[in-house]
Amino acid sequence: MRAIKENSCLGASIEGIDLTKPLSDKEVSFISNSLAEYEVIFFKNQRIEPSEHREFALNFGSLQTHPAYPTVDGYPEITILENDRDNPSKIEEWHTDMTFREIPPLGSILIGRIVPPKVGATLFGSLSKAYESLPEKMKLKLGSLSAVHSFEYGFKESLAEPGGRERLKQALIDNPPVTHPVIRTHPITGRKSIFVNKLFTSHINEINEEESKEILSFLFEHIKKDEFLMKFEWEKDFIAFWDNRSILHKPDNDYWPQHRKMERITIDDTLRPS
Repeated sequence: MRAIKENSCLGASIEGIDLTKPLSDKEVSFISNSLAEYEVIFFKNQRIEPSEHREFALNFGSLQTHPAYPTVDGYPEITILENDRDNPSKIEEWHTDMTFREIPPLGSILIGRIVPPKVGATLFGSLSKAYESLPEKMKLKLGSLSAVHSFEYGFKESLAEPGGRERLKQALIDNPPVTHPVIRTHPITGRKSIFVNKLFTSHINEINEEESKEILSFLFEHIKKDEFLMKFEWEKDFIAFWDNRSILHKPDNDYWPQHRKMERITIDDTLRPS
């Protein structure tokens, strides 16, 4: 088994591991270390069933459910992300998954089930590389700040739809706004990362509204600079596993109105961001 770097910034393809079979301790350790090092890893041409998707993910932690999306029959942990002419994607923004939770996910494992050719890539960005490039003065300032992340803020478009607030009523109750540090430290690598995203981060706590908007606007633009990014081109049975503690991502919805179906498992973390 080996990891082949996708580019100089982040990402690696993993070869020599068959995900249709139970993983050895050595393979699990190799994948965990590769995930922490490269921040997003890819497995290509892995035709796995939902049961195998679930078993693969369980090697890395307990599994979450998502309050807003449908799931695979018999597998409540596997979220279906499916779009076609009548159901366009509502996710257009750079984000880190589910930061509206007190303990955001460790990572997500996404599989391409129905993939139109040569369209519908996913863009990934390294939040650790983005942090490293900040001026030292700004690093010091941001290190003392915290920000609010909100389910209601992130799903405001869905909530505005007819019946949306009623449909998501329980999710709103279960996910009140939470506070996370603006800069977090990765528990394995020790690298620091910018931990805000335009989808779920509403404001910074310790400063006034005007300065909060100014700093967040700067950071939202900074973290999506080309030098921190890579683009992953999907094909059927390709898999992406990203480290939610140090990365953000954004779908390229240029495949629409063609039909695309993806299935995702999100893995619990055990530590609050710090």
